[in-house]
Amino acid sequence: MSSIFDEIRFPCADSGVQIYKMLIDGEWVESSNKAVLDIVNPFDKSIVGKVPKGTREDAEAAVRAAFDAKDKIAKMTAFERAKILNRIAEIIEENRDIFRDTIVLEAGKPVKVAEGEVSATIERFRFAADEVKQVYGEAILGDEVPWHPEKIGIVLRKPLGLVLAICPFNYPLYIGTSKIAPAIAAGNSVVVKPAGDDPICILMLAKVMQDAGMPAGVINVVTGSASEIGDVLVGSEEVDMVSFTGSTAVGHHAARLAGMKRLQMELGGKSPGIVLEDADLSITAKECVTGALKFSGQRCDAISRILVVDKVARAFVGKVVSEVKKWKSGDPRNTDTSIGPLINKRALDKVDELVLDAVSKGAKVLAGGRRGEGLFYEPTILDHVTTDMRIAWEETFGPVVTIIHVADYETAIRIANESEFALDSSVFTNDINKAINAGLRIDSGTVQINAAPAHGIGNFPFGGDKESGMGREGIKRSIDEMTTLHTIVFNPK
Repeated sequence: MSSIFDEIRFPCADSGVQIYKMLIDGEWVESSNKAVLDIVNPFDKSIVGKVPKGTREDAEAAVRAAFDAKDKIAKMTAFERAKILNRIAEIIEENRDIFRDTIVLEAGKPVKVAEGEVSATIERFRFAADEVKQVYGEAILGDEVPWHPEKIGIVLRKPLGLVLAICPFNYPLYIGTSKIAPAIAAGNSVVVKPAGDDPICILMLAKVMQDAGMPAGVINVVTGSASEIGDVLVGSEEVDMVSFTGSTAVGHHAARLAGMKRLQMELGGKSPGIVLEDADLSITAKECVTGALKFSGQRCDAISRILVVDKVARAFVGKVVSEVKKWKSGDPRNTDTSIGPLINKRALDKVDELVLDAVSKGAKVLAGGRRGEGLFYEPTILDHVTTDMRIAWEETFGPVVTIIHVADYETAIRIANESEFALDSSVFTNDINKAINAGLRIDSGTVQINAAPAHGIGNFPFGGDKESGMGREGIKRSIDEMTTLHTIVFNPK
């Protein structure tokens, strides 16, 4: 059956596996040295496809194409950009099932979660189309000060120029979209470096953008090894902004290379869930388990440590055990599967390492605690975790519910704030005064009251402090980050 994506791939002569191409300057191309990378299905280890292993020359060509195309998108009217963004949303909707199934195959994401990611992607492009028309300037009168009351200033927002979007594996389509859509809305050209584990859906998105009328060179996608092309892209003098989502260690490296570029970085997280005496324990247990286990815990905003006060700890843990039993591991293509495989062996090893460390130091395993078949890790509950255990502080990125007992509210706040990360947090209480107090005192970009962290399409600002990053993403916020203020002052005579 023919597809709009046939142009971006061709079957391998030996195996019939599809080999995808990169998009550079409006052309679908192989890598300059013809090398490819296998994209492996985390569930059954089959080869989903092959993608070009981009070279330094490919990365430089993509940046050069985007640099040369800056005027094409910057000079396009807001109406024209909005029309293209809406058309992108329409084409994704028309091919919703293909996008969903691709995410399931290359990321191992349960089909229901993948469906939600596609829906969020569609809505993000629609919101971006609306945002285009809301990039306002302002006029400022000079009479605020006594020296030049006759002056008038006009302040405009102008695109930065070229935005480099570096994307993670865990939401391969949506997080790319959350960078690309506002960048285009603001009038920037874009180079995208998708994750090496699951880049195919971003290549498909680039084809959609091309078919929607995006001028050649405005969107470019380079696939391959981050170690080989990442530094070339980040260090390029022609890049005006780096929007990066990934680990804190890589974020630090990218920041050093970037120099004076605008940076937007969403890095690691260790989100605490604070459970107080007056919380509704049934709702709290369900939210905490969802926050810990959704997409096998492979989320920077996962609740990866629960700080529960001693007074209700026993009752709360009992409800957590009951909730975890509802989460079924299995084939991510099945609609009743809640937990799929981890993305690769390195991720699996890290989770197992953290669990074994905790158990060796006295943590109690109430469920799971073992590797499953292939890249699966059993849904795990660790109770009586203490602060001398690595899992109390390190990002888990696996299906582990980590429970720390604390004496009281003040102890919970202290431990929550001792983390080097400050991305997300949750507080469960029916006391409005404590909710407000905790919301003001906890170090994190977002504090959720009586819910697990969730950011949807970005209607609330999203981002972290401390080692969790810099800048904010979301509707309106991303465009602010991706534009610069430009002032014109009139001096009447």
